Amino acid sequence: MSYLVQMWGLTVHNFVSAATGIALAVALVRGFARRSAKSIGNFWVDLTRCTLYVLLPISIVVCLFFIWQGMPQNLLPYTAASTLEGAKQIIAQGPVASQEVIKMMGTNGGGFFNANSAHPFENPSAVTNLVQIILIFSLGAALTNLFGRMVGDQRQGWAIFAVMGVLFLAGATTAYWAEAAGNPAIAALHVDQSHSALQAGGNMEGKEVRFGIANSALFATVTTDASCGAVNSMHDSFMPLGGMIPIINIQLGEIIFGGVGSGLYGMLLFVIVGMFVAGLMVGRTPEYLGKKLEAKEVKMAMLAILILPLSILGFTAVASVVPAGLAALNNSGPHGFSEMLYAYTSATGNNGSAFAGISANTLFYNTTLAAAMFIGRFLMIVPMLAVAGSLAAKRIVPTSAGTFPTHGGLFVGLIVGVILILGGLTFFPALALGPIVEHLSMHAGSLY
Repeated sequence: MSYLVQMWGLTVHNFVSAATGIALAVALVRGFARRSAKSIGNFWVDLTRCTLYVLLPISIVVCLFFIWQGMPQNLLPYTAASTLEGAKQIIAQGPVASQEVIKMMGTNGGGFFNANSAHPFENPSAVTNLVQIILIFSLGAALTNLFGRMVGDQRQGWAIFAVMGVLFLAGATTAYWAEAAGNPAIAALHVDQSHSALQAGGNMEGKEVRFGIANSALFATVTTDASCGAVNSMHDSFMPLGGMIPIINIQLGEIIFGGVGSGLYGMLLFVIVGMFVAGLMVGRTPEYLGKKLEAKEVKMAMLAILILPLSILGFTAVASVVPAGLAALNNSGPHGFSEMLYAYTSATGNNGSAFAGISANTLFYNTTLAAAMFIGRFLMIVPMLAVAGSLAAKRIVPTSAGTFPTHGGLFVGLIVGVILILGGLTFFPALALGPIVEHLSMHAGSLY
């Protein structure tokens, strides 16, 4: 794309999509915070505030930092260079730094270069790699604090932050463990994969040597916890269980800090379901932050949550049986299925990362992946806003001795359990056909 299209077209969407997510999250929070209200705010006002007071100032400061670290920020034509072997090489340039900061902070993903954040112009050093990781999580994490402040009890925000933190640590630990253990198929060839002063060790396939296994596994976990999709390594080259973590992160709805705004409102939908389950266990009408959670709120929350698996599993099921879907696979067996499952998982979650072994640039995949993006982005919003409007109209019920405390360890454990159980029941069969059976067959020494 031309520099003008990227600066004028894509940049606008990068800012507006992030501001839209924050505005939607704030609308749902107002549903809990307001009492007997007839509205949940003005969308245009929220959109403008988010863009002018949050996104633009941070983007300007971090853009200057990226330029200092070595990212290009110019309008120069591409540079033709001669290599040491005498070959000609075209080196792309352009307004990289300004695009990079909003793509990360707004969890928009993609990359100025095809190699994405593995490219030295897009991610020059370990410092920029760390800053990019922080940018991806920054606003999603900060919104939990906003939630606590708006409802008048910052402990509620810390509880939501704790739920996200537990799930994030579990995913990052598993991904690193799977990659650091190395590939048993290579070990069977008596190839040394141990860590030493001369080599990183473990599974380094598809990873940038500058970042190694730890930073690659961490980046992959963070970018799929959020709806970012920027990558500094190739997820398709991860070990089966290491690659399963990014899939699970997206399938849960990217609620682990998540996209800007979408992570918080997705998590709050799970909280509504979790409090409904708690109410069933103790025989009380469920409530959260003084608002009674009745049939309408629970039905709308479940509808919003079920839209994602409907798209992910539905499209994957169709693609796995029609010739147009199977023809695009470059790998057979469980890994090929994992590539297909990842494609629709990433599209529905508006993530953008991929298992690159699938040739998705076909009429069938372009059409179905576009439909998955639309479903995952927009259809979830409608029932979520219905929940917000319904809650805003309700009165706040005073706390009593039977009120379930929602700021302690019991609440955190309940919500983590509900998320994992719902995710496990929904997606485990598909994961069993892909990364899990690939892991078992790899360690068994045979493919089937």
